[in-house]
Amino acid sequence: MTPKNGSLCLFAGNSNPDLARKIAEYLNMSLCGAVVKRFSDGEIQIEIDENVRTKDVFVIQSTCDPVNDNLVELLLMVDALKRASARRITAVIPYYGYARQDKKVAPRVPISAKLVADLLTTAGATRVITMDLHAGQIQGFFNIPVDNLYAAPVLLDYIKANFNKDLVIVSPDAGGVERARAFAKRLNAGLAIVDKRRSAPNKAQAMAVIGDVKDKIVIIQDDMIDTAGTLTEAVNAIVERGAREVHACCAHPVLSGPAVDRINASPITSIVCTDTIPLNEKAATCNKIKVLSISNLVGEAIIRSYTGDSVTSLFV
Repeated sequence: MTPKNGSLCLFAGNSNPDLARKIAEYLNMSLCGAVVKRFSDGEIQIEIDENVRTKDVFVIQSTCDPVNDNLVELLLMVDALKRASARRITAVIPYYGYARQDKKVAPRVPISAKLVADLLTTAGATRVITMDLHAGQIQGFFNIPVDNLYAAPVLLDYIKANFNKDLVIVSPDAGGVERARAFAKRLNAGLAIVDKRRSAPNKAQAMAVIGDVKDKIVIIQDDMIDTAGTLTEAVNAIVERGAREVHACCAHPVLSGPAVDRINASPITSIVCTDTIPLNEKAATCNKIKVLSISNLVGEAIIRSYTGDSVTSLFV
């Protein structure tokens, strides 16, 4: 659908230009002009090259690596649009950084997910469209509407097309059980859980597999893969229990640090992820990783938000 009267403007930051272009193609529109410059000391400067007065503006920017640069770029762009008299400003954040810091896990630590929500609201965002928040309750950190989309429809279509029987969906930890159960129900598959003990951030050791995976095709389902420590420990535990094949799917391929090396050394067969985050150079060369696009899903959410239509069907 093409917006009428040019009252919808689509901008993109530098975090994920390929996804932004695909979303623009789905909407049959062009990305509006904006220039991102840097002073010699690294400060970011934004210049908006379009008239946005009284218009509905959508800014596409994942707060992925480099997280702080992409976050500040988003905040400055939102502020520039607010000062240019945009009517509504929607921050489209396919990957919401700092989402893992959503509660106090020790004394004297910040709740960073809440701070980022406050920064976006103060900058001038009037709505947020995001995908697969690490914790659903982060929506409550905002005092503006939040549409938390799910990559499940895209991932489920792929799984249904490529896996037929003897399928078990596995949650790599207790926190992901609800998500894995929803996948298993829609695929009419079995469900299992890996009991994980974490000794420090980004360090995990799988202890036990709860459920039957022997001679099964296993798909480990998670919202993100960061250093792949949790994933590879889970894969090893599942293989030891006699699984025939082990695959994984996730929405956000963070894949930082030793992730790709761990994946290559692991007996995992494949990893299916989405393009909420662009693959880094090393991950792009890994033949175990397949990327599916969520551009149509996000594009549909944008147009429905613009027209005032329901987005409920996109949450399934």
